[in-house]
Amino acid sequence: MKLGIENIDKYFDLFKGKRLGLITNPTGVNQQLVSTIDILKDKFNLVALFAPEHGVRGNMQAGVRFETMMDESGIIAYSLYTKDKRPTKGMLDQIDILCIDIQDAGSRFYTYIYTMAYAMMACKDNNKTFVVFDRPNPLGQTVEGNILDINYRSFVGYYPICQRHGMTIGELAKMFNERFEIGCNLVIVPMEGYDRSKYYDELNIPWIAPSPNLPSISSVVAYNGTCIFEGTNISEGRGTTQPFEIVGAPFINASLLAKHLNDLHLPGVIFRPTYFQPTFSKWEGKMCGGVQLHITDRCLFKPVHTGWAMLDVIRNMYPADYETLKPYVEGRPCMLQFNTGCNYIYEKKYTLERQFEIIDKESKEFLEIRKPYLLY
Repeated sequence: MKLGIENIDKYFDLFKGKRLGLITNPTGVNQQLVSTIDILKDKFNLVALFAPEHGVRGNMQAGVRFETMMDESGIIAYSLYTKDKRPTKGMLDQIDILCIDIQDAGSRFYTYIYTMAYAMMACKDNNKTFVVFDRPNPLGQTVEGNILDINYRSFVGYYPICQRHGMTIGELAKMFNERFEIGCNLVIVPMEGYDRSKYYDELNIPWIAPSPNLPSISSVVAYNGTCIFEGTNISEGRGTTQPFEIVGAPFINASLLAKHLNDLHLPGVIFRPTYFQPTFSKWEGKMCGGVQLHITDRCLFKPVHTGWAMLDVIRNMYPADYETLKPYVEGRPCMLQFNTGCNYIYEKKYTLERQFEIIDKESKEFLEIRKPYLLY
């Protein structure tokens, strides 16, 4: 198997004599762990870096804003984790081609794919070519979730896609460019020998955490379900060694919650009572009771169904203690609405059974929507 960056020599004429910019982070490497920064710097004229959330070197925590800085490579690194979220005309005037090589997490929540979309928009506006070095979807090809209602569009869900979209970053770029009409000059450098049915750890390529709170494939698998707790006063495990695999709060009886969740007989997962004390983020320094998700069968496990079920159970068990966090900006939707891409979860409008019906229906719809954009 070859990653997109490992096919760069086939595109030599595209890059020759051009000034290049690169959106990347520590995941932008070939299978020998050579950085794409170094590959482009050695072969071509790399003049600028562009940093998504967490920074070019992945050293910033979630939500931490940072300024443009000089990278250790000696190349300027422009921050794209800003209010505007896109490169300015002044930045793009310095380059001819803007590239991206970054590992996605396979989730609608993940901000890197919208950094890519905003960069594509800026390239369209400034007549620059945008190049995607394609990488695997770490969760394979499975689709699950509701399709985002654009009334709840945000940086954690900008386009109407499912939470678990089952597409590579190159395929998403093709969809964004064509279906959602960005219309930039897009070039996708594809992978070779990629089996889209496989999880990342089945592809025999090195795993690098795409962001500080997704340290393992297990955390990435759980993330599509438990990330919705970011919008609540329930800890999603940030500040522990198992972010997104454990969920809890000081007011939760761990054994009782595990029993209620296991009684649902959700496929591919067993809930174990656990206690933890986050070192940062929600409930910092407080002892929390909760559950750990033990994923027993990834093929059967349905993270979105599971996350929505967990939220439903916890809200019903602890109506006096559970809170949905208020919007960051008054008059705007709250984080729970943004993460779920809808209003009916926030409103508790439907039974859990009806919620599952929506997931199943819209997953099937998205399977058809994505077909024209698949490359493998």
